[in-house]
Amino acid sequence: MTPAPDHHSPSGAGSAGVDRRRLLTGSLAATAALALPAAGAAPAFARSGRPAARWGVQAGDVGADGGLVWVRSDRPARMVVETSATESFRHPRRFRGPLLGPGTDFTGTTRLRGLPSGQQIHYRVLLADPDDPRRGGEPVTGTFRTTSPRRRDVRFTWSGDIAGQGWGINPERGGYRVFDEMAALDPDFFLCSGDTIYADNPIEPRVTLADGRIWRNITTEEKAKVAETLDEFRGNFRYNLLDAPLRRFNARVPWIVQWDDHEVHNNWYPGQLLDDDRYTEKRADVLAARALRAFGEYFPVSTLPARTADRAGRVYRVLRHGPLLDVFVLDMRSHRRPNSPGREADDTVGILGAEQLAWLKRELSRSRAVWKVIAADMPLGLVVLDADKHVEAVAQGDPGAPLGRELQIAELLRHIKDRRITGTLWLTADVHYTSAQHYRPERAAFRDFAPFWEFVTGPLAAGGFPAVGLDATFGPDQVFVQAPDRANVSPAESPQYFGEVGIDAGSGELTVRLRAEGGRTLFRKTLQPGLVGQ
Repeated sequence: MTPAPDHHSPSGAGSAGVDRRRLLTGSLAATAALALPAAGAAPAFARSGRPAARWGVQAGDVGADGGLVWVRSDRPARMVVETSATESFRHPRRFRGPLLGPGTDFTGTTRLRGLPSGQQIHYRVLLADPDDPRRGGEPVTGTFRTTSPRRRDVRFTWSGDIAGQGWGINPERGGYRVFDEMAALDPDFFLCSGDTIYADNPIEPRVTLADGRIWRNITTEEKAKVAETLDEFRGNFRYNLLDAPLRRFNARVPWIVQWDDHEVHNNWYPGQLLDDDRYTEKRADVLAARALRAFGEYFPVSTLPARTADRAGRVYRVLRHGPLLDVFVLDMRSHRRPNSPGREADDTVGILGAEQLAWLKRELSRSRAVWKVIAADMPLGLVVLDADKHVEAVAQGDPGAPLGRELQIAELLRHIKDRRITGTLWLTADVHYTSAQHYRPERAAFRDFAPFWEFVTGPLAAGGFPAVGLDATFGPDQVFVQAPDRANVSPAESPQYFGEVGIDAGSGELTVRLRAEGGRTLFRKTLQPGLVGQ
């Protein structure tokens, strides 16, 4: 039996039982038209038999002296990256990368070190025949800015949820066009708050909207069913890279990426056995291991080195962006206890696990940045339940003292207050609408914390959902919310959302803007550095 839909389960669109032959026949021409080289590449890879980077390039986890650069080849190749201060690539610096082969689905990441801080870096990726280095494909170019040790204006965007609920790449709409809007803001980086793919949501070629219009998707074989094998998970990541706006964005803006549930299965937790007839493999842990391997192959993540089956690493990490900003990237999925009604009076595992919580408390205490963004893949005070009405996020709906996963968050908030850690704010996505909550102890059942803000945005390319309720345990006041009034509203009917954060180098002020696709700013809040209770 297929699980009942919840706050972000498919509702009609993207259901199982797709005729794969019919699906593929109607979409191959559109797929070929969309699968063009990334921005900066030559119009076509004309050198017959030479490696080609048809999926573009991407940078990630950029720091003061470099970052990671990613590419995928269409065949075995040696990856080489050249960097320069100018687009002319006069006097380039060369970095020898890995051999790309089937063990990593022909993907590879090269770490760039020793680059000048606070500078625009131009890079190009060269793919060469491993047996004959003279036989190389056309270079593919990208750019990013290294962080500066001095105070410098910072701007970044954040959001999440791509190709969800059956709403995939629609060429008639311009694909994932919200990425072009974000690129136009020229952010230093993009923080992706999870659900980077929807491995559990197949993509059908046609979906009928409520008003009778037809939504047409690009599809692929791997997106015709739920992902279970490693190759199917890899195909989900490749699917998104068929989108031209996303490839253009990747070539211009580095990512800081985290994951959530839909990289594996809706609302999964460690140890779960799926009750979902679409799956042959029912063990969530097995699916999660395959998904994490593909995730590390298709994103440049500093703590997930691309390896084969013996890979190791973790998603949670801290990225330092000069004296003004540290970004603490959480993994609220891999280390949690099973979903439950959330009434436990003692819970040391919570949603982060004991080890990650200790890491986060330690790193927050060490941070000297003016602002400390806690990048959460799930919200704190919004009541998010799974299909069994068990707690899927943190809040369980009881407005009283902390219980269940709330206990771990209470411990963290108390630590922030006791250590006088200033400048914390929480950014998240997950619920498929946008809102702003201010948490204050005077309104709360648990009062041993300092006031803070939580901002929610998304989706980027998925269905919109109605707003959920608030839990009063930590005293949230929802000062802004915009959400559809029904479940799984298509991107053609409801705008997609993202957030923009700007930090002024002179004053240290941080301004959050919640934006809607189409250029509108829905909500704006400016925070002063070092103040409590704002």
